[in-house]
Amino acid sequence: MLKKTPIAAGITALATIFIAGGCAVADADKTDKVDYTAMTPHELAEYLVFEANGGGFNLSQEVQEGGTALERMQQNELQEACSLIDDADPDPETAAAIRAAAAESIVYPEGGIQLGDWERGRELTWSGFGYRIGHKVDDHTKEEAGGTCSNCHQLATDRTGGNLGPSLTGYGKTRGTSDAMLKYAYDMIYNPHVYFPCTHMPRFGANGMLTQEKIADIMAYMFDPESPVNE
Repeated sequence: MLKKTPIAAGITALATIFIAGGCAVADADKTDKVDYTAMTPHELAEYLVFEANGGGFNLSQEVQEGGTALERMQQNELQEACSLIDDADPDPETAAAIRAAAAESIVYPEGGIQLGDWERGRELTWSGFGYRIGHKVDDHTKEEAGGTCSNCHQLATDRTGGNLGPSLTGYGKTRGTSDAMLKYAYDMIYNPHVYFPCTHMPRFGANGMLTQEKIADIMAYMFDPESPVNE
């Protein structure tokens, strides 16, 4: 489930954006003499991103996790399988395979799952810094990457969160801090596909976006009775 394969699904809309927005595609058209009208939207999107001379992305640009932008835009088998079903529920066999691969990806802290610093976790849930590339690449030596949890979840009520995911307000107060509950929360942050195959929630731990320490801090914000989440 971890083999890299070329990305195909999910980028067709980029073709429309590039053509309508008047980006560098025009330059590619002069040099490549490609008949865009003969392509399907899918073929055109792949061509513009991966092949257009002077008209696609700078895919050789280095990224913060190592490697290049091109390597970042490769789907592994999990992503490919979920792209193919296009927001539908995976069949039982595929779902079981995804859960098993997700479970294998989870690495637990030595000494067991512990809560960290909820105040640091509060800032991590709010921060959207990290892993952006382009004209101004995020410099992780100057500021640490956050988890952007508030983009999708409402947490403490002193800040407005998103509603794409379930509300987490009062999370620790209503659920407690049993070993099973802490494991569930850790797993969900690390790789949520272990419970919800083809979920849209990022695999923060499996992708290396959040360290174990950061996950512990975010969990403290969710569970600590002193945290404003549980007021």
